[in-house]
Amino acid sequence: MAINELFQQEIKALNLGNAGFASELQSVGVEVTNLDWEPPARGRVELIAALEQLSHRPDIDAANQEAFNRYASSVPVLVDIRRALDVIPGMTPDTFFHAGPPLTWERMPGPMRGAVIGALIYEGRAATPDEAEDLASLGAITFKPCHEHGAVGPMAGIISPSMPVFVIHNQTHGNDAYCTMNEGLGKVLRFGAYSQEVIDRLRWMERVLAPGLQKAIRLSGGIDLRALIAQALHMGDEVHNRNKAATSLFFRTIAPYLVQAELPGDELAAILNFINGNDHFFLNLSMPACKAMLDAAHGVEKSTMVTTLTRNGTDFGIRVSGLPGRWFTGPAQMVRGLYFPGFSEADANPDIGDSAITETAGVGGFAMAAAIAIVQFVGGKPQDALHYSNRMYEITLQENPSYSIPIFDFRGTPTGIDVRKVVENNILPQINTGIAHREAGVGQVGAGLVNPPWECFAGAILALAEQYGAGGEAKG
Repeated sequence: MAINELFQQEIKALNLGNAGFASELQSVGVEVTNLDWEPPARGRVELIAALEQLSHRPDIDAANQEAFNRYASSVPVLVDIRRALDVIPGMTPDTFFHAGPPLTWERMPGPMRGAVIGALIYEGRAATPDEAEDLASLGAITFKPCHEHGAVGPMAGIISPSMPVFVIHNQTHGNDAYCTMNEGLGKVLRFGAYSQEVIDRLRWMERVLAPGLQKAIRLSGGIDLRALIAQALHMGDEVHNRNKAATSLFFRTIAPYLVQAELPGDELAAILNFINGNDHFFLNLSMPACKAMLDAAHGVEKSTMVTTLTRNGTDFGIRVSGLPGRWFTGPAQMVRGLYFPGFSEADANPDIGDSAITETAGVGGFAMAAAIAIVQFVGGKPQDALHYSNRMYEITLQENPSYSIPIFDFRGTPTGIDVRKVVENNILPQINTGIAHREAGVGQVGAGLVNPPWECFAGAILALAEQYGAGGEAKG
């Protein structure tokens, strides 16, 4: 065909990559098929080089299998409730643990500052918010990440010395994990609220709820949380933002032991009503269960498996099994979602909380296909939930042997985020989460969907290549 005849034909275009080119052609009436493609590692030469050093490596594959096996063989069991000061390693009277990677008071966002203020008032260290701010800003309190001490905390994630914490024991590997009890939704400490109502609730939880549950848990001989999570996934939960079934299962499990504990009648009624009225109660059990399982997988030399996804409202941080002493961080992202009446994105704080430990463990956003109704809470359509779960298989090591998705013919949930696959496929982990108000003292304003920043995985792949690249030998 002569060149002048070519342009007399109807043009049909195939666009590769940048959708902007396709839009331009479509705007002038050209039929376009757009292929959603971009080069591995977003085309960054140094990341592609790092991938080449870490790919097709039997030693790294074996390390990842070891890390995954440690996770998969874990059996997290709820065994006790104890005071944080008495049980969490590294806790002191002047230590507060917080969600996310390391953070100073000066860089804390509004909801975390609010939670610190509330915790100082709860502890009796301050009588007013101004006194609490002075204490925090003058260095009277040492702030440390929950994750560095076997603990997790939703949203602000503040754990202060007097707070009761669940104790989850990994029966297989012997490690423990810790988490506070869930206060419910709305104006609560974890979202940065610190009104008298919030403080009174925390003190009731310390004085009545924790001792009652402690007696019941000890009478039970331990509660297998992995089994409850597996069953809840078959009942419409994903145990991050939807915990209706899991909380109901826990209620059925613990109620007989609460009755056997011979508590005063008014206390028994109050405890049962509190758990029954809080659909998110199980979140503070699913999180430490996932933490206990993933901590067992942390520290496997050469493994590229992610063992922590977390955020503090300022930074997002990840940790990788094969680089146990390192954090890889980037800016916390804004959550896309649904807002409570009267609030909008202008009111929202960037992503915050340790609850993405659920996604790290193959549930939460990775199991949204098991909890399609969650889109009513976080936004989107039912098919979106299926899409998100399907996409996560592209960045994970294996299917979960314990947790499965009924609508996928009981296929195991995608589990074991591989840094290499994230970078190679340009697919970021999918997280669903609550949204905190950006100002201290307000509380929750909505819920939605978010992804980690790319920088976390880019930094991790470069560090892995530096440590384990040339020749496959570990350095240092």
